[in-house]
Amino acid sequence: MKIGMITDSLEKLSFDAMLKASAELGLETLEFACGNWSSAPHINLDKMLESEKARKEFKAKVKDHGLEIAALNCSGNQLAPGKMGEKHDAVVRKTFKLAKLMGIHRVVMMSGLPGGPGDANPNWIITAWPPEGIEILNWQWDKVAIPYWKKLAKFGKDNGIDKICIEIHGSQLVYNVETMIKLRDAAGDTVGANYDPSHMMWMGGEPLTGIRKLRDGIFYVHAKDTRIDRENADPNTLLETKPNAQVADRSWNYVTLGYGHNESWWRDFIALLAQVGYNDVLSIEHEDSTMSPMEGMRRSVELLQRVIIRDSVH
Repeated sequence: MKIGMITDSLEKLSFDAMLKASAELGLETLEFACGNWSSAPHINLDKMLESEKARKEFKAKVKDHGLEIAALNCSGNQLAPGKMGEKHDAVVRKTFKLAKLMGIHRVVMMSGLPGGPGDANPNWIITAWPPEGIEILNWQWDKVAIPYWKKLAKFGKDNGIDKICIEIHGSQLVYNVETMIKLRDAAGDTVGANYDPSHMMWMGGEPLTGIRKLRDGIFYVHAKDTRIDRENADPNTLLETKPNAQVADRSWNYVTLGYGHNESWWRDFIALLAQVGYNDVLSIEHEDSTMSPMEGMRRSVELLQRVIIRDSVH
């Protein structure tokens, strides 16, 4: 396994400063966000598509710092109704085209979330009642998501993408292991999981139990932690709408690795990944509002260095 980072974790640093910091942290790989929900702080998607010189210089700088490009990321909601979905889909397709030009075979993204018939906004159905919710959910899958993903999987293959890595995330159609398997079964084996345990944590799941269910359907891993604040969560549940900045008032928060789940938990996480044959990148995503990005990254790298399996027999 290798330790990497999605470069949004150090979004305030320039490209050159981020590369220097990454090397000093001991990282081995980088994941670059190309737009949509990311401001794409370290890559200009249109410029990179247009200029072979820009692509060569970009790759050379990464290599000169002893780093590899693990993936491109275009997370957004390409299934949203109206202009948002169209705009995000355009970035997805540009990202796939750039991956082909750069010889990158892995793209990280999310499943997307449609609205219901005639809706102006996305609609996340998470209960079986009232009954019209199930009708909307079936429509979202059968009329929007599955047709879209079958076409996108083919587009990915046409652009040399071997692994489309879907982040299992709340407020998305794919938000747990069961829905991840459903999309993979419908769209084909080039679609798999970006297994980020932090989101399952705040939805009340246990990520360790999903690893054996997904097995070789795990294409990529985001290393991110969540801390549940029981004093807030017990009376209010884990359903949380307070802004992320209200850290002390929320039922849960994203935190630096080890500050939500201890080192023993992360050791189990790595061991289970190795057991199902995952021997690839652990891409740190720093979203801890209480710790500076550099300190959070440093502590996360230190934890992973203690628990990582460098040479799996698989």
